[in-house]
Amino acid sequence: MSSSWPTDYLEPYDAAIARLTGDFDTLDAMLADNPGELAAARRLRALSGERETSIRQVLETYERGDTADAVSVIREGRGKALMDQIRVLVRAMRGEEERLLAGQTAKVRIQARLVTAALALSTLVILILGIVAFRDGRRRLAEALSAHTALEQAHRDLTAETASRAAAESQVRQMQKMEAVGQLTGGIAHDFNNMLAVVIGSLDMARRRMPDDPARAEACIDTAMDGAQRAAQLTGRLLAFSRQQSLAPRVLDANKLVGGMSELLRRSVGEHLKVETVLAGGLWNTFADPGQLENAIVNLCVNARDAMPDGGKLTLETGNTHLDDVYASQHDEVTAGQYVMVSVSDTGAGMPAEVVERAFDPFYTTKGVGRGTGLGLSQVHGFVKQSGGHVKIYSEPGVGTTVKLYLPRSKAAEQAGPASQAFAETPRAVGEEIVLVVEDEERVRHLSVDALRDLGYTVVQASDASQALAVLEMQPRVDLLFTDIIMPDMNGRKLADEALKRRPDLKVLYTTGYTRNAIVHNGILDADVAFLPKPFTFEQLALKVRQVLDGAGANRTG
Repeated sequence: MSSSWPTDYLEPYDAAIARLTGDFDTLDAMLADNPGELAAARRLRALSGERETSIRQVLETYERGDTADAVSVIREGRGKALMDQIRVLVRAMRGEEERLLAGQTAKVRIQARLVTAALALSTLVILILGIVAFRDGRRRLAEALSAHTALEQAHRDLTAETASRAAAESQVRQMQKMEAVGQLTGGIAHDFNNMLAVVIGSLDMARRRMPDDPARAEACIDTAMDGAQRAAQLTGRLLAFSRQQSLAPRVLDANKLVGGMSELLRRSVGEHLKVETVLAGGLWNTFADPGQLENAIVNLCVNARDAMPDGGKLTLETGNTHLDDVYASQHDEVTAGQYVMVSVSDTGAGMPAEVVERAFDPFYTTKGVGRGTGLGLSQVHGFVKQSGGHVKIYSEPGVGTTVKLYLPRSKAAEQAGPASQAFAETPRAVGEEIVLVVEDEERVRHLSVDALRDLGYTVVQASDASQALAVLEMQPRVDLLFTDIIMPDMNGRKLADEALKRRPDLKVLYTTGYTRNAIVHNGILDADVAFLPKPFTFEQLALKVRQVLDGAGANRTG
C-alpha cells in the first residue's frame, strides 16, 4: 500500500535540519575554551544525527507504503529514547553553562569591586598627590620669593661692590697718574737743572773771563748756548709727548722721505751695522709733518743702534696696511681704516713684555746713566698720535725689536715742500725795511728788537695789541708785523686781522712758546701761516724774517 506524503509539509523540517549543522559548528566554536562542554556538544551532535537518521527511516518506510513497519519502528521507542538522551544532555549543558555564567558573574562582580576600589584608591592617591603638589608649590614659591629677596640683596651688594671697586680703581688710576706726573716732573727737573747748571755756570765763567781772556769767555758762551739748545730740545720732546707740538703736516710720499734719509742714517748708526731699506711699490701718500716724521725715524734708529752694540742688521720698511675693526677694538685710540706703515727693525737684544709695556712712558729708559733721556719713544708716540696714527712695538728677548708707525692714508696728491732759500751768510735787511715787534714780555721784546736792529732793520715796538694798532696809525709805513700770539688784551691773531684791514699788504710773522693758541688747532698750524716758535736763535730769526719779507711766508690769518 502506498501513501501520498505532503512534501511541502516537511519543508520546515528540512530547513531546520539544514541549519542544524551550522548551529553545531557555531556551538563548537563557542565552547572551544571548555573541553568538557565541547565533548558534550559533540555528543549532542551525534545523538542529533542518530535521531535524524531514525526519522528518515520512518519517513522512507512510510513513503514505500509500509505503514505497519513505520508504526512498528515508532512503537519500538528508539526515537523517544534518543530525544530523552538529548534532553538530558541539553539540560546538563545548560546547567554547566549557568554554573559557568554564575562564576563569571561573580568574577565580574569581584573585578568591578576591585575596579571600584582601585578608582577610590586612585582618587585618594590623586588627592594626596594634589595636597603634596600644593604644599610643594607653596614651598617652591617660598623658596622663589626667598631667592628673589636674596638676589635683590646680592644685586645691591654687587652694585655697592662695583661702586666701591670703581672708586678704588679710580683712586689707583689717580695714584698712577700722580706717580707718572711725579716721574715726569722729577725727570724734567733733573734734566733742566743739569742744563741750567751748564748755562748759568758757563755764563758766570764767561762774565769772569771776559775782561782778561775774551777767547776763553767765548768758549764758555758757546757751552751755555749748547746747554740752552738742549733745554729747548727737551721742551720740544715734552710737547711732542703731550701731543701739543706745532705740526706743519702736508701730503707726502714716505718712500721718498725714507729713501732720502738712508745715507744720513748709515752715518748716524755707524759702520758696524748693516742698514737695509725695503720700500713698498705703489705706496699710498700720507698726511704728516715731514720734519717730525724724520725725527721719529732717527729716534727709532738710534734706539736700534744702542740695542746692537756688537753689530747687527737695521731694516727700514714701508708698506700699505689696513687696520680692521677687530684690531681697532683691541687697541685704544685706533680708528679702523687704511694706513701707511713705516717700520724700524733690529736684530738686537729685544725687550721683555714689562719693558714694552712702559716703553712710551716719559723718562723711562733701560739704558745706562748718561746714555738716554727716556724721551725718545715718548716723543715718537706723541707725534704719531697727534698725527692721527698708531704705533706698535713687537719685541722678543734675544731676537730683536720692530717698531711700526701707522700714519693715516691720504688720497690727495703729494704736495711740494715749502721753498727753501739758501743763504751764503746770515740774511740782513734790504733797504729801509721796517718791522713792528709786538711782545708783552719786556725782556723777550728787547732781545727781538736788538737782534732785528743788528740785522739792519728799522724797528718799532709795542707791548700789547692796542699800542701796536696805535703805532700803525702813526707810522706811515710798516713792512712786517712780528707779533706774539698770547697777549692779555687781544691775541696776536686778532691783532693781525685788524692790522690787515688797515694795511692789506702787511706781512705777518707769528711767534709763541705756547701751542694751544689762535693759529694752532689740534696741534696743526693753519695753512699759509708764517710761524717762528720760541725759543729761537739769532740765525733762525734772521732766516724767517727774510723768508716772510721775500714772499716765502704769508700774511694770511684765516
